[in-house]
Amino acid sequence: MANFENLYTLLETKNYSAFMRAIDEQNPIDTAEFISELPQEKQLAVFRMFKKDISADIFAELDSEVQERIISTATDTEISAMLEDLYVDDAVDMLEELPANMVKRILQVAKPETRTLINKFLSYPEDSAGSIMTAEFIDLHKTMTVGEAIAHIRKTGFDKETVYVAYVTDNARILQGTIRLEELLFAADSTVIADVMNTDFAFAGTHDDEETVAAMISKYDLLALPIVDREQRLVGIVTVDDAIDVIEEAATEDIEMMGAITPTDKPYLKTGVFETFKTRIPWLLLLMVSATFTGQIIAGFEGALAAFPMLIAFIPMLMGTGGNSGGQASVTVIRGLALDEIRMRDILKVIWKEFRVAVLCGVILAICNFIKIILIDNFIFGNGIDPLSSLVVSLTLLVTVLVSKIIGASLPILAKRIGFDPAVMASPFITTIVDAVSLLIYFAFAKIILGV
Repeated sequence: MANFENLYTLLETKNYSAFMRAIDEQNPIDTAEFISELPQEKQLAVFRMFKKDISADIFAELDSEVQERIISTATDTEISAMLEDLYVDDAVDMLEELPANMVKRILQVAKPETRTLINKFLSYPEDSAGSIMTAEFIDLHKTMTVGEAIAHIRKTGFDKETVYVAYVTDNARILQGTIRLEELLFAADSTVIADVMNTDFAFAGTHDDEETVAAMISKYDLLALPIVDREQRLVGIVTVDDAIDVIEEAATEDIEMMGAITPTDKPYLKTGVFETFKTRIPWLLLLMVSATFTGQIIAGFEGALAAFPMLIAFIPMLMGTGGNSGGQASVTVIRGLALDEIRMRDILKVIWKEFRVAVLCGVILAICNFIKIILIDNFIFGNGIDPLSSLVVSLTLLVTVLVSKIIGASLPILAKRIGFDPAVMASPFITTIVDAVSLLIYFAFAKIILGV
């Protein structure tokens, strides 16, 4: 985290010229963090001190709450000027977080062409490529020469999000290819763009899922991915910084889902107690109700437990080991699904692999458990557990690990196949299911071997 002591001192001593020099040398992200830490009554006054050419960059990095406070006290002229300086995707992100009355005011003071462009972006489905793309990109016509292309970039590229890659279109704005800036610099001025452009390129559609787009950028190591409409016309690009945000949000959502928490878009410390309560209690209630099946199974074998009370002592160990085994498999598979390393067609391969892993793990655990019962539980603690009871526990452990890993590996894949988030099928749900299964296996072996 950046240290802002120097900035605070310059403000307190009213050394505004030195303060502005320090701001000019600082990354806009750090400046936005500094603004957010200021008392609310000072945020707008300090923000208004910034130069026009950097204020939009700083504003784009502010939290939505701070953006809302600044806009609520800014004049229509200030809002209009700021909106013109923001990249379209940043403006859209801001508007999606603001209250409806504030969005209405911002769009009213925007220039007609800006308002039209923003409304177009806002019309794309949430979490689609169109909703996170930007219209600030370099496009070239395929009939241009390299010299004309470089002159075009010099003339129009200053306000673009990236100039490292240009996108080549035809008269109908249909995407034809891409060309890197370095390729332009080393080509002869008279060379036609169509002769040197790359025709083997990745692209996505406006309605493609944003996580798919982020995965493509990661897979092909791109700085930006071109986005086309249904007619294959170039309408925008998704840059790597937006892709990183998507990946981070998706990872956060998966972690929350795996922890049986309803995902939220607010940071932890900025989420109220009641909001946090609402994200957690539904899942806890569902898991509590689901866990009652475990109690019903134990109650159903009350007579067996009364005849062999030593069996009760091993129930937590069996349920815990089964839950951990299933959790290991589910987390691994969920991660593979998120990275697109595992697909529905791979389910038999996954199950076969987890079966072999489970056999190895289960055999080792069963042998170690049998030895522990004989040497430690009997000889050291004197629990008097007979070999047949030890065998029941050990065999249950082996089969429980086997079944748990297969359940943990297959449920996330099946969940994705029917349209659910695979992260839902993580440790809490797997553990609840496996607890019931492990008890059924336990009492089945006890009935067969001990005759209970």
